[in-house]
Parts: sequence; C-alpha cells; structure tokens
Amino acid sequence: MARVVAGKAAEIPPGTLKRVGAEGGDIVVGNLDGKFFAMADTCTHAGASLSEGRIEGGNVVCGWHGAQFECASGRLAKFPAKVADLRQYGVSVEGDDVVVEV
Repeated sequence: MARVVAGKAAEIPPGTLKRVGAEGGDIVVGNLDGKFFAMADTCTHAGASLSEGRIEGGNVVCGWHGAQFECASGRLAKFPAKVADLRQYGVSVEGDDVVVEV
C-alpha cells in the first residue's frame, strides 16, 4: 500500500482541511478536534473539492451546495449529494508528519 505525507501535523490544525494530491485522485485530510481523517476530495454532488469546504458538527461540508459527509466514515450525512459515500483512507501521525495510506 502506498503512503503519502500530507504535511506536518502543525500545518493542519483542528477544524481545518487540506487537499493532498495522490495517485488515483486528490484526498482531503482534516483535523477534527485533534484527530486526523482522510477521504476522497471530490463531492459526489457536483464535483467540488471538499478541501474548499469546512468542518461542522463532525462532518465535512461542501462549500458549493452544502452536502455533508461524516469525518469518521466518509458516509453521506446530508443531501444534495448523490447517494454515495466517499472513500476513506487510513491516517497516522509519524513524528511530526501526517501520513495517509492510499
């Protein structure tokens, strides 16, 4: 399994999102109250980059039309997105680095 360094943990403070390029497509890495998560970066509604959205109530909220996906699972939490969950990726912190398994 390939691994991608998303950046330093300090570069992704709580409540923020960061887009990371990876083979097979972009990934959004976020920090929910000190816990890192990663999922596919493309909203299933209109193709927006979720990294341009925000974290709210445990969900990533798409900045275009407000579709929401659970940070913990990538599951669709609120429409207007198509009924499709997002691919979730394993994340670990190694030293100061946030590492995503793709």
